[in-house]
Amino acid sequence: MLNEIYNDCETKMKNSTQHMQREFKTLRTGKVLISVLDNVKINYYGTPTSLDQVGSVIATDATTIVVNPWEKNLLADIESAIAAANIGVNPNNDGDLIKLFFPPMTVEQRQESVKKMKVMGENAKVSLRNDRKHSNDQIKKLEKDKEITTDDSKSAQDAVQKITDKYATNIDQILKTKEAEILKV
Repeated sequence: MLNEIYNDCETKMKNSTQHMQREFKTLRTGKVLISVLDNVKINYYGTPTSLDQVGSVIATDATTIVVNPWEKNLLADIESAIAAANIGVNPNNDGDLIKLFFPPMTVEQRQESVKKMKVMGENAKVSLRNDRKHSNDQIKKLEKDKEITTDDSKSAQDAVQKITDKYATNIDQILKTKEAEILKV
């Protein structure tokens, strides 16, 4: 019974960490990543569709992304969707492709990205604390229902705290690495 609680807690904390890492893909670092366009959707015959489903999206170098739609009649829709997404650049439509030219990041932009990254990290830690509280509440309920002893409850809560500490340390390490990557010129 306690093992189920530990496993559930560990799974939730792992998911929180993975969610934070997925959020990092929306941050701008020194080189441009096509993932900055992940949240851009176009209206494709009445259905909101991601860009990679209607054409190829390629980072040709560290500062340029090229979107090559499979249907040329979608160029205007793609251009307006990218402009509306407010990703920091204006799309350039040459009649065949849409090119996005990202200027090199300034020191201020890098520091702003680090701030956003730290907020994402703090949100992940809040999620860890919520997962810990949920697991501890389940343990306390077992103790209240006389399914485990007080000593078992205390040791189980200590085990949940160790799991929490492991994931909090993991998040801190990920944040440190990502900060170095963003600030590196």
